[in-house]
Amino acid sequence: MTIKPWFLVLLPLVAYATPDSDFFERIRTERVESDPSVVWKNFGPGMSGYCENFWCHPTDTNVMFMGPDMHVSYGTWDGGNSWHTLKDSDGLGLEMKRVLDVEFSRQNPDFGMAIDWNGWVYETIDRGRNWTKRSELSRSWKEVGIDPNDPESFSKGWYYEQMGTRLSELAVDPSNDNIWYIGAGDFRNIKANHKSAANLHGTRFDYADYGYICKSTDRGKTWRKIRNGLPVDLDVARIIVHPENSQHIIMATSHGIMLSRDGGLTWTNRTDGLPNNLPKDLTSFYDKATGTFVLYLVEQTVYLPKENGIESVGGVFKSTDGGVSWINISGNLFLDLNAVDSPWENDRFYKTVAHWLGLSKAEAMKRFNVLPKRALPTFNRIVVNPNKADEIYLTYNRKHDRTFGPGDVWRTLDGGRTWSVVARYGAYWKSGRGAAYWKSRNNPVGTNVTFAHLQSYMDTNPGYSGNRMMSINAAGELFIGLDQQTLKSTDKGESWKQVDDFETAPGSEKWIGRGGSNLPGRFMLLETGIPERKLLCSGEHGLWQTTKLENWPDKSAVAVEQIEGQIHLDGAHSISTVAVHPNNPDMIYFLSWRQEHRGKLRRSTDGGKTWKNISTIFEADNGIWENVASQNSLIIDPQNPDNMYFCSTYQRIAEIHNGPGVELTEGGYGFYRSFDGGYTWALSNTGLPEGASVRRIAMHPDNPAVFYAALNHDHGGLYVSHDRGSHWEPLPVPAVIRAVNHVFIDRNTKHLFIAAGRNNGSYEEGGVWRSVDDGKSWEQIFKAPFVWQVETSPVNPDRMVISVAGQIVRRSHEFMNPGIYLSNDAGKCWKKINRGLGQPDKIVDVKPDPYDESVLWCASWGCGWFKAEIK
Repeated sequence: MTIKPWFLVLLPLVAYATPDSDFFERIRTERVESDPSVVWKNFGPGMSGYCENFWCHPTDTNVMFMGPDMHVSYGTWDGGNSWHTLKDSDGLGLEMKRVLDVEFSRQNPDFGMAIDWNGWVYETIDRGRNWTKRSELSRSWKEVGIDPNDPESFSKGWYYEQMGTRLSELAVDPSNDNIWYIGAGDFRNIKANHKSAANLHGTRFDYADYGYICKSTDRGKTWRKIRNGLPVDLDVARIIVHPENSQHIIMATSHGIMLSRDGGLTWTNRTDGLPNNLPKDLTSFYDKATGTFVLYLVEQTVYLPKENGIESVGGVFKSTDGGVSWINISGNLFLDLNAVDSPWENDRFYKTVAHWLGLSKAEAMKRFNVLPKRALPTFNRIVVNPNKADEIYLTYNRKHDRTFGPGDVWRTLDGGRTWSVVARYGAYWKSGRGAAYWKSRNNPVGTNVTFAHLQSYMDTNPGYSGNRMMSINAAGELFIGLDQQTLKSTDKGESWKQVDDFETAPGSEKWIGRGGSNLPGRFMLLETGIPERKLLCSGEHGLWQTTKLENWPDKSAVAVEQIEGQIHLDGAHSISTVAVHPNNPDMIYFLSWRQEHRGKLRRSTDGGKTWKNISTIFEADNGIWENVASQNSLIIDPQNPDNMYFCSTYQRIAEIHNGPGVELTEGGYGFYRSFDGGYTWALSNTGLPEGASVRRIAMHPDNPAVFYAALNHDHGGLYVSHDRGSHWEPLPVPAVIRAVNHVFIDRNTKHLFIAAGRNNGSYEEGGVWRSVDDGKSWEQIFKAPFVWQVETSPVNPDRMVISVAGQIVRRSHEFMNPGIYLSNDAGKCWKKINRGLGQPDKIVDVKPDPYDESVLWCASWGCGWFKAEIK
């Protein structure tokens, strides 16, 4: 898309706010603590995203940690009743933004370490409540061949923005917490790291490092890199130090089981008893009283052609001699796919075999037309009850890995002689298919998993959601993550219950999040025609509304219920912007940018009970899971509700996938309008520069014919239309501004505000400006390089909030305090108010409450919605 700068205009008079000049310099150059008068509380819905990793403290069952995929990390110290961010709310947003492993000392339960995907190492001395970065094991820009000052060099890939060396494993010597180990690689990348016959050792990624481990003997103060005896492309899955012999270390890797007898300085590869020597996971059991030490391993399954069928080679193994030799304990883990009676799992079986052998699914089905009676899935996680050596659990991820099979968790209580499926949900298990087969295996049938708002969705899908993690605590309680929900079992897998949300009352389907949200929060509509109702857009989890707490004891909590999304059989999941008919609060409209109903305008006439598409605006030649145009600022004319407007944004800066918009097969980018209630739409870009990226629009509160458009491409700016968007003309802004991200008009004073800046721009070009004379002159009221939003309170125009985003990593330290800022005096003085936020650098929407000026609301890029009260 070609972008041409708009023509030159006379520049308006520019004034600069000076009362807080010292404050602006401090937030630019040093870390500033947030004002304690505002504390944000996450209200959910809980999780609502994929949790990549989950860790239980080895001795304290009240303490757990999780590392979801939306760059957030959480800890709980009350057994999961509440979750709190591990990130520094007053930091840059880079630290602990996706934790990959957590470990704790066995001598001091308060001392632990963690690694994140930047290649950074952290330490805690208070059981994980606070973390301090101790080391950076990441490569330099020079090492990866990148010149951070050369845009062409730097554009080689988004992953270089992480400045990282991806690390895959962290381990502590259980008998000596001075000694720690780290393994390099990206072994747990379940979405992309898939082995095959032609790729036995997995995929090597440019952003990760391989072929070594690091060892520290001084509690992580210094690290020694060790390569002796290790393949150059080694990817580490698990490191276990023998609890009674610090010199003896067992390591599961992409190249097999590696053993060290000298504290990790040198390594040998052992294969005795392992048919493939391709471990997927490794765990151990230790009984201090008896000295019993047992290793358990699950192999990558290898699929071998046998005439017109397939032989599966792999399974579960144990070692009682420290990994020297292994015994098969797979028992009856194999499946008879003929008796399983699941067309979905048969299809997945052929996809798995096709991937392993490098064939198309059609070729695999043709060549291997006899379903095997002994088919073995590929499992990727194994845990053992720390109190009982014979109680072992396996899991796999059918959605993102290359595997198959009904159920998501398998259990043995007899050391591997017999295995049962103990996590069962979905249409297969509800329908009773294959019941005779499962009963012949003494395996329970029916479902045994209870979800929150996902229940109806999970009941009807055929079990393709996938499990990404599994963990077990010191009491033998299990945690898994089916689809985008965290489940807990306290009865050895006999039943599972979600632990992400509290329900206000049994069966109410109204949820109060526990603080561990991984939800992509999007636009919030706070004025909906019903004062107590707020409408909340989300990615992947539809449209929500705030609702009554009923008898919930904590009256400061916020309860929400889903009104579109997984609650409906054919619901829309990714909602970009929403509007309500000005004369009928039950008539709700929204636009969707990906997944089901993407590119449609969808309407409800009954307050969200039912929905119907009334127009298709965008289509693209890509997968339904991918984006069509990003949509913003859906507006309905309050005087003539048949007139509707929104903008489609080309240069995405706050979406899940940023950067230029996709190529569309239907629709375009710019200002859209409809004059028949949303049934037909047309672009109206006359006067806008070619290739303009319209990020936000605003209707004048007194004149619905007047619109303002914020253009956020390079050399963008502010445009105005006096004829409902038929024609546009530039409204002069300060010359230093290169991109305008947001435009806002205070309904009381009619003052005009703009938020400006770019993620790779200079400090001077960003900030917030105000005009009190319809854009003839401007004063800068806030200084920061990259501001996404500015809003004032509808009940007190002196109260305003802004969202300051973080810049790209290589420029992040040029401004030290991204986040939310509050002014109570029309921009003369400001407070930073980040306390409790998990992503201060990515607040995609922030607003004062329209009825109570002491209340604020915000939506985060990847950890849901928050509410705060100004004390």
